[in-house]
Amino acid sequence: MRFSFRLRSLGILWTLSAFVAGAVAAWLWVSSNADWRAHQLRAYAGGVALYDALRGDSQPPAGVRLKPLSPAETLLANEGAFARLQKPGKPAYITNVSIYADQGEFFTGSRLNIAVISSTLRYQVSALPQGENRSAPEKLGAVTQLLATYCSDPILLARLGNGAWLRVDGLALWGCEAAPNDWRLAAVALAVLALAVLLSQVAETAATFDRFAQALRAHRRFGGPESYRAEGPAELREIVEAVNAYLESERAQLSKRAVVLSGVSHDLGTPATRLRLRSALIPDPELREKLEGDIDQMTGMIESVLTYTRSELNTEEPRQISLTALIEALVEDYQDLGDPVSFSRRAPEMIEGGRSVFMSRTGQTLAPEERRVLVSARPISLQRALSNLIDNALKYGRRATVELEAMADRAVITVEDEGSEFSVADIEGMLAPFQRGPNAQSVDGFGLGLTIVATVAEQHGGHLSFEEGRTGLRARLEIQRG
Repeated sequence: MRFSFRLRSLGILWTLSAFVAGAVAAWLWVSSNADWRAHQLRAYAGGVALYDALRGDSQPPAGVRLKPLSPAETLLANEGAFARLQKPGKPAYITNVSIYADQGEFFTGSRLNIAVISSTLRYQVSALPQGENRSAPEKLGAVTQLLATYCSDPILLARLGNGAWLRVDGLALWGCEAAPNDWRLAAVALAVLALAVLLSQVAETAATFDRFAQALRAHRRFGGPESYRAEGPAELREIVEAVNAYLESERAQLSKRAVVLSGVSHDLGTPATRLRLRSALIPDPELREKLEGDIDQMTGMIESVLTYTRSELNTEEPRQISLTALIEALVEDYQDLGDPVSFSRRAPEMIEGGRSVFMSRTGQTLAPEERRVLVSARPISLQRALSNLIDNALKYGRRATVELEAMADRAVITVEDEGSEFSVADIEGMLAPFQRGPNAQSVDGFGLGLTIVATVAEQHGGHLSFEEGRTGLRARLEIQRG
């Protein structure tokens, strides 16, 4: 079963989902911060109470035990060899801290020496708060708070003044087991995941519209489907259905137009034949020639309109052809009839090679001169379009020179005449149906040749344009190769 949601419903759903994910991520972050602050405050309070226990004024705080070092361990501690007190096989990072009660005790030697042995890190003593107004218990509380900031299980050794070294076991306050669960990384991951899902959904929805727009933009090009399908929101499906209905109606109208024109052309065949036979009976040769010319013009106009309509229907199946061979064959046909048409081959292309380990410059080579330009096209339509361009060049410019330029994704056929009286603006104004030049009476035609060329170019994913050439006006027929 396929579900279809509207963009408004999807927008509300995505917004609510993003809000819920953001609220959960914020709650995880805030609660984790609060738990860690409480954990550090407990460690700080335990450090403050520990100082009085080291002085012998009170019992150690709950969860903290004091144990004197053995004589051998005391000897190592007096020598400063704290690393040898670590368990064998584990690394030892030593952090030394000295805490003075006040300025007077600095001179009397009454100070608290602390050695922190860790297998994972060396604590940043510089991060401890400084200030002469802080008491010794507060300074020791800052040290235990620093230990609780990281998930580690340090060994804490302490000696007050010239007293004995004591091992302080306070992992219940500042060890990893006492640390709360840290959900801040999970909160960040949840927020990033929610944002990524939201952006991906928005991008996917936009991509469905973009894919349909690109397919619709190229619907006149050959190979396009008869109708379109699109997966996505309900609005897009409705648009696709409306476009399909419009395209079907357009094809039906074109088909009816072709049928009507075909019928008219067929029905005019018999009267035209009778008119030709009767015109042969006219004794005046000049009048007979004029009447036959009118008959030819009438039937030719119907055939031209029918040709244009058929070109719009895209009835010819595309196939891969050699564009070079098609142009050569067409030019040779004109040359056989004695028309001044030539195929000017461009100079061989220079291909850049890769760098060599022995040379700093890139290598170059010439492309083969006989390389064929392969395209996927409708050969009959393309040949008709090229013939129209050559015919126009011969009619208005006395000569036609055909060139072919191929790129990776497109090919350009240029037809240049030998100087006509039209400008680029004039010839572009003749692209509309039944538009002819000012000397239309002196040349044959019905004003549909360039219109058919432009239609064929559009069906092949290209366009028809004009520019000033070296010798005259140049027509550029660009098509896609794929």
